[in-house]
Amino acid sequence: MTGTVVVKLGGSVITDKSESETVDRDALDAAAAALGEADADLVVVHGGGSFGHHYADEHGVTTERGTRDAADALAIHDAMTRLSREVVDALQSAGVPALPVRPLSAGSRNADGDLSLPTDQIRRLLGEGFAPVLHGDVVAHEGEGVTVVSGDELVVEVAPAVDADRVGLCSTVPGVLDGEDAVIDRIGSIDEVADVLGDSDATDVSGGMAGKVRSLLALDAPAQIFGPDALAGFLAGEAPGTTVDGR
Repeated sequence: MTGTVVVKLGGSVITDKSESETVDRDALDAAAAALGEADADLVVVHGGGSFGHHYADEHGVTTERGTRDAADALAIHDAMTRLSREVVDALQSAGVPALPVRPLSAGSRNADGDLSLPTDQIRRLLGEGFAPVLHGDVVAHEGEGVTVVSGDELVVEVAPAVDADRVGLCSTVPGVLDGEDAVIDRIGSIDEVADVLGDSDATDVSGGMAGKVRSLLALDAPAQIFGPDALAGFLAGEAPGTTVDGR
C-alpha cells in the first residue's frame, strides 16, 4: 500500500488514563512497530491520555472553556510535550522518521471556536521524507485565553491538507459499539448513533467517542475507528472496525 495515511493513536491506547502520566509501554511499542511496517507516508496524531487530560481537567480547561493563567496553560502543554517525546522516541526506534509538530505554536481558535491550523510545515515535512507527529494541546482562543485542541480535531484539519488516502483512529475498543456491545459496521450521521454514544469512562476533556464520530463525519472521505489489534491490518489496506462516512 502507498499514499498518505493519517493515524490517530488514542490517549487511552498508549497510556493508562487512570494513572497520571503513565505510558502503556507495551501498547505504545506495539503501535510503533505496526507503523514501522507501513508502506505509506505517515502523519501520526496522538491523544492526551493520562498526561494532558488530567492537567486540563484540574485547571478546568476544555475545548470550549479556557484559561488566561500562563502557568496552567504551560502545565497542560508540558505534559503533552512529555508524552509526545515518548511517542516520537518509540516511533523512531521502530524505524519511523518521526518529528514533532506542536499545535500551541501554530494553531488558534476564533471567537466562535473554529480552529485554524497552518499545515505548510506538515506538508513540507512529509515531502522531505519525515513523519509529522501532532498531539492534543492548548491553543490561543479569542476571548477565552487558551483552550484544548483535541487529537480528533487535528485529524480533521490535517487529513484534507495532506490529501490523505486513508484515515484511521486507533481506540481501546474494536469500533463504535451499539447497545449490545456489538461493533457498528457503518455510521453516516450522528443521529444514527446518538442514543448509544456516551462519555469516556476516564477523564476526557475532548468529547469521548461522540467527539470522535462527530469529527470524522466532517471529513470528505471515509474513516475507520478500530482497536489496537487491527492497526496493522488497517495499515495494510483493510477496513476494520467502524466506517464513519458522512458524505
